[in-house]
Amino acid sequence: MRPLLRAVATLAAAAALVTGCSSGDDWSRPHPKPSAVGTLGAGFVEPSSSPVPESTTTPRPGSWSGVHPSEDYRVVLLTSGDDRPTKALVKAVEDWAGAEHVDLRTVVADGPHDLIPSITEALGMNPDLIVSAGNDLVDPLATVTPNHLDQPFLVVGAELAEPTHNVTAVDWSGASFRGEGLGASSTYDPASFTAERCAAAIRAGVAAVLNDLTGIVIWLDDH
Repeated sequence: MRPLLRAVATLAAAAALVTGCSSGDDWSRPHPKPSAVGTLGAGFVEPSSSPVPESTTTPRPGSWSGVHPSEDYRVVLLTSGDDRPTKALVKAVEDWAGAEHVDLRTVVADGPHDLIPSITEALGMNPDLIVSAGNDLVDPLATVTPNHLDQPFLVVGAELAEPTHNVTAVDWSGASFRGEGLGASSTYDPASFTAERCAAAIRAGVAAVLNDLTGIVIWLDDH
């Protein structure tokens, strides 16, 4: 029996080693650059030209539905706040990640003094994309993102007043917060953060980023 026990122990150790070294859990290892699986539908952008940074485009509803991230897409969800709109956005991102088999990790900023440190933590994880949910993060992101131009960011349900080319936003007339200096739009409406609208926001935003349509605002009001 002793040789049998030794064999069992050896197999268990080997299994543990394989599990511990799984590349799906280790973001320190390089992996292929993410790409779009599928293509944008007609009306996502005007066929005559691509939107330039800081411009706003209003895609045709559903024109992003055919685009999916490639395997092992690494995404950090950066969030702050427990208000209903933020919770709706967080759930939409989590649901999208589950449906698309995205490798999602979450960083939560617990208060005003934790906002920039949380962004720094997310940056240190070297994700393919950082998704921001929560108005409290808008001003800190405006400070940090210009210094990290090689890191793509996606802001859902808000936007930066002067985004650099690495920051894409998805907004609509019921959202459109652009920082404390500008405040919320006069049309701001927490009830507009429906499950359907938030789901569209993450999918449309990721579709734009994967197609290198970055630094723009994607407006989700009717085309």
